[in-house]
Amino acid sequence: MIITFNELRRIKDKLPSGSSQRIADELGIDVDTVRNYFGGKHLEAKEGAGIHIEQGPDGGVVTLDDTAIFDAAMRILNEQK
Repeated sequence: MIITFNELRRIKDKLPSGSSQRIADELGIDVDTVRNYFGGKHLEAKEGAGIHIEQGPDGGVVTLDDTAIFDAAMRILNEQK
């Protein structure tokens, strides 16, 4: 999946407090990995975030290797509707 970096950050910013930990718990991964997925730079993450960022307009283009974190975030946002 390809998305702009700024759009990925907008999704992260819409998530309620505690969502990164909730996603990490649901997927059985480290919370810093979730934070890095949304553009964080937490070097203590135990796993790669599975994203590749290419500089460009609108924050650049992000290629998501695995959409599990993205899908979990979208589920949380849809629960709020």
